[in-house]
Amino acid sequence: MTSVGGLTQAGRDRVSGEYEIRAGEYTALVTAHGAALRRLTFRGRDLIVPTAPAQPIPDYRGIVAAPWPNRIADGFYRFDGHYFHVPINEPERGCALHGLVLNRAWTVSSVDERGIRFALELDPGEGYPSALQLEVAYALDDGDSSPESGLTWGVRARNSGQSPAPYGVCPHPYLVAGDSPLDEWELEIPAGRFLEVTPDRLLPVAERDVESHPFDFRQARPIGATEIDHAFTSIRFGDSGVARVAVRDRAHGTGVGMAWDRSCPWLQVHTADKVAPIPSRLGLAVEPMTCPPDAFNSGVDLIRLEPSATHEARWRIYGIAD
Repeated sequence: MTSVGGLTQAGRDRVSGEYEIRAGEYTALVTAHGAALRRLTFRGRDLIVPTAPAQPIPDYRGIVAAPWPNRIADGFYRFDGHYFHVPINEPERGCALHGLVLNRAWTVSSVDERGIRFALELDPGEGYPSALQLEVAYALDDGDSSPESGLTWGVRARNSGQSPAPYGVCPHPYLVAGDSPLDEWELEIPAGRFLEVTPDRLLPVAERDVESHPFDFRQARPIGATEIDHAFTSIRFGDSGVARVAVRDRAHGTGVGMAWDRSCPWLQVHTADKVAPIPSRLGLAVEPMTCPPDAFNSGVDLIRLEPSATHEARWRIYGIAD
């Protein structure tokens, strides 16, 4: 890796398109491929499950899911009286997963040692009714282990076409609390309800209360053997309009937090369970979402972007040191 005016770029030849940004005790590695977050460290320890530079991104780690988060059943949806079909990339469940931009090459629009912005024009087609201008921004702040420091990660979308368009977005990081196994991590989720899904395809069934359910993490407690791949809602936002998830490794006095505002009334959490010999439960996916799974069909909290309209959402990931 070579340093360019305080900025470190992996692959100076611009083939890899990977950039390292730094501020205080934080370092992040991001890539123009999918505008994805490959690594985030605080005081030298990983806050997310990292992906090696210039390697394929497994399990959608660190990608931006747009113009929809999560999945669309069968890749079909209806919008404004017209039917659309998007490519299925989850064949085992017959769903279109995590949008249309995760494998695109993004353009760097601005960069310095603390932050970077990527831009992409999504043309109409591939089952989407309008053009979108998308911007992904990463910025690191100095500071200690407080929610006001860390990495701010945001997405701005503008409908640059002539027709209204359905829209949703989320990030896809796998958080790492510390060196202990995930089962021993302590989790706090400020959500009163979760979305029950079908066991085979993970498609919505109905909202359920977390009261007296294994998914009740309103008070911090160990994850244990609980397997989660569900969306949560009825999220508790504080007086400042911010919600926070905290994941702690009490044995090592470390942790990681994620914060977001009311632009994301849903939260997908996944314990990353895999079938052997694939490594399992390496990190906890925490994904603030503007809408729930299959919102392009249900319409629940679906954003309608009129021509020239814009939408912005952002999240923050920060280190916790007990």
